[in-house]
Amino acid sequence: MKKDLNAVSSEYRPNGATEIENNLMLNWYPHRIIDRFNHAGALLELGLGHGYTSRIFAQACERHVIIDGASEVIDQFVQNTPDFKGEIVEAYFEDYTPIEQFDVIVMGFILEHVDDPDLILKRYRQFLKPGGKLYVAVPNGKSMNRRLGLELGVIDDIYSLNANDIALGHQRQYCRQTLTEAVQRTGYRVTYEEGIYLKPLPLAVLKTLDDFDANLQAMLRVGIDFPDLCVALLMELDAQ
Repeated sequence: MKKDLNAVSSEYRPNGATEIENNLMLNWYPHRIIDRFNHAGALLELGLGHGYTSRIFAQACERHVIIDGASEVIDQFVQNTPDFKGEIVEAYFEDYTPIEQFDVIVMGFILEHVDDPDLILKRYRQFLKPGGKLYVAVPNGKSMNRRLGLELGVIDDIYSLNANDIALGHQRQYCRQTLTEAVQRTGYRVTYEEGIYLKPLPLAVLKTLDDFDANLQAMLRVGIDFPDLCVALLMELDAQ
């Protein structure tokens, strides 16, 4: 039996526990991806989540298709984005079969949720046009803040899931090595990679800084060159 994806939909509404950092990263990395491909004919995006990324990618393609299996998340996005001109398909990623191929496919913070990430990666390789690019973003289990948490005994394993992970429906943590291994064994080549958000201290501590917002933006920019230590990883792939 497949999971009810609406069960975790409350975390994708405003004022969720992770809203500040979700807002930060989800409004950052789509622009980094767009800087790589500039403009796409057809773009396929897996998952709506908070809706931030979809509104950004909509400005950088001629055709925009989004797949999501949670009806409540779709309803929220449609309500908040009435002028969206793309196509939204309610389906599980494992079941979706398009009638076309895409120049760009985006899996932004998807692989940590699904039952079988290798299956998803293999399945969507066939939906890429020749020369097309797949972009993957995932949380990094070996981020600086998690490494500090492990040293301090806050977590007992670098790959363990915390309360926020569970609330969001995460099933696993990645690191740069395990993500690279996953994409390579499913038939991809890494053509570019960078880090998303180098976070040295807990958010509660960062909030005490007078220049809180400026520090967050600096952490995004500095993190680009240090993926091993960032909160999340971004990879550009092509099919081998």
